[in-house]
Amino acid sequence: MSDHDEHDEHEHGPDTVLHVGGAAPYDVVVGHHLADRLEDLVGDARRVAVICPEALQDLAEEVATPLVESREELEVTVLVVPDGEEAKTAEVANDCWEALGEEGFTRSDVVVTLGGGATTDLGGFVAASWLRGVRVVHVPTTLLAMVDAAVGGKTGINTAAGKNLVGAFHEPSGVLCDLSLLESLPRAELVAGLGEVVKCGFIADPEILRLVETTDPDDLVASSPVLRELVERAIAVKIDVVVADLKEAGGSEVSGGHPGREALNYGHTLAHAIERFESYGIRHGEAVAIGCVFVAELAHRAGDLSADVVERHRTAFGRVGLPTTYAAAPFEDLVAAMRVDKKARGSVLRFVVLDDVARPRVLAGPSEEHLRAAYEALA
Repeated sequence: MSDHDEHDEHEHGPDTVLHVGGAAPYDVVVGHHLADRLEDLVGDARRVAVICPEALQDLAEEVATPLVESREELEVTVLVVPDGEEAKTAEVANDCWEALGEEGFTRSDVVVTLGGGATTDLGGFVAASWLRGVRVVHVPTTLLAMVDAAVGGKTGINTAAGKNLVGAFHEPSGVLCDLSLLESLPRAELVAGLGEVVKCGFIADPEILRLVETTDPDDLVASSPVLRELVERAIAVKIDVVVADLKEAGGSEVSGGHPGREALNYGHTLAHAIERFESYGIRHGEAVAIGCVFVAELAHRAGDLSADVVERHRTAFGRVGLPTTYAAAPFEDLVAAMRVDKKARGSVLRFVVLDDVARPRVLAGPSEEHLRAAYEALA
């Protein structure tokens, strides 16, 4: 995460700053080599805790060094947590709280998350709950975290009952999407991140779909201008939805209108159930791709979605290398898991579906016949 320099700006163009409005405004910066921006986001804090997975401990030390050198009195602590979803437990959160207590963390201090979506979710929750809320800056290191977890203020941990059922809304004070960090990301992880990007195309921005459908998938790499545009467009979709409905209070769905922030959960109801069944052995973006194909099939049977748009789901997700079929879990097990989803109301299952590209709505209480037929179509 080397410092931004003139050569880099010439090669990649200037950083893009996407502003998130609302009660607690902040900026999302997209660019290459953004380390020098972290000092400004830390501001006048006396203490900084960098929360990172074990695999990124060396990078965390790299990030910490210039912060310490910038101000003698600044104390930086690196808190190492497990990789992936194993970090998102009450036990790990408690370890972080205890460490903050030992360091004498006050309300003017800052948590920095450095890692993928799970680290971002956990670190955000630790910041939200310590002293009822301290500042957090997200430095996502995966494509998935850049377009999903780092923006919008949702934080959370998992329990035996399901994914992200314990959490808080806590907006960051800044997000640095440093695309140079994606250079070392395994290809499968980059592809998984594209699951959330393509989803944003279906719910809000058809230009994302056009870019995916007309770009050679092999050209979607960290230094690619097209990948950068996809990242910026996906973040812009999330910002638009989140600013209008931060706490998922709902859109104008009563009149058949936009479902608000819930639109971002397109494909996620089945995706979370699959992740639980697979003990989180499947990547989130892969599960989302399967979930989006499922709700497209469901909307085709229970609503107005054309067969052409259903097929477009298969081709768009499949083109970038994501799965579009699934048959590993019994239908009954997945339905049971979906009933404890955060979007369920009582015993009524609710799904975000499409009437067409960029026209999301909520479908409440679909028939078991339609649900089963949509799942069978996945096979």
